[in-house]
Amino acid sequence: MISVNFNKAKTVTAERLRKERLPKLQDLDVQYQRALETGADTADIVAQKQTLRDLPTQVDTCTTLTELKNLKA
Repeated sequence: MISVNFNKAKTVTAERLRKERLPKLQDLDVQYQRALETGADTADIVAQKQTLRDLPTQVDTCTTLTELKNLKA
């Protein structure tokens, strides 16, 4: 029988999410700068960036391995 250390699984998932979100945050940073340069609305970009920043904290609310596996950046 295989047993899983759930706390370790949470840590691994949070690290995975941080790696997955990094290129997306970098892309959104570029979009944000371009929007500022053209005077376009940045609200949507800011909201997307905040959603990505909040992802690792969602790990704490997970109670099953399936929930952890389903978290995606």
